[in-house]
Amino acid sequence: MPNNLSNNTMLAVVYTRLLETRHKQMSLLNILEFPDPRLRTIAKPVVDVDNRIRTLINDMLETMYNAPGIGLAATQVNVHQRIVVMDLSEDANEPQIFINPEVEVLDDATCSNQEGCLSVPGFYETVDRPEHIRLKALDKDGKTFEMEPDGLMAVCIQHEIDHLNGKLFVDYLSAFKRERIKKKLEKLQRQQDNPS
Repeated sequence: MPNNLSNNTMLAVVYTRLLETRHKQMSLLNILEFPDPRLRTIAKPVVDVDNRIRTLINDMLETMYNAPGIGLAATQVNVHQRIVVMDLSEDANEPQIFINPEVEVLDDATCSNQEGCLSVPGFYETVDRPEHIRLKALDKDGKTFEMEPDGLMAVCIQHEIDHLNGKLFVDYLSAFKRERIKKKLEKLQRQQDNPS
């Protein structure tokens, strides 16, 4: 870097280069859509939380924010490892990472919520899920943590863990509704593949 630049100019150059490097390191991933059979793959546990996993997490976050969505499981981007990213904040600035998440249902109480999914775009249906759960997972540094989420957080983490187990929210619907959604999405995918 030239010595004759002012401090402010030097800082601007360094900041720009950092942003360019960050952008090059992160990339948008392709989100699989129902009824793609790869969405039915059961994800395997992450053995080692290394730089490859952290890069995947960053790419998943960028993909989720770009979609835009509030949660994304690795299965949805055709990576069959037990990783979930979420951000429920209004400003989309509080990313949460769950590696090898495990849920324990704490009681029989359930709640009904409208759910949508980046892998089932444009469809929202009511799903009943347990209301009180305990979650155990690893963070992006491979450290174990536990929490007892409720409300939207509890619903979202269960929805995303379903993905890791090869299940989608449409599986909670009647066969008729599921088939109707499948046919509509297949028709949209054909139109996108063969625009006329």
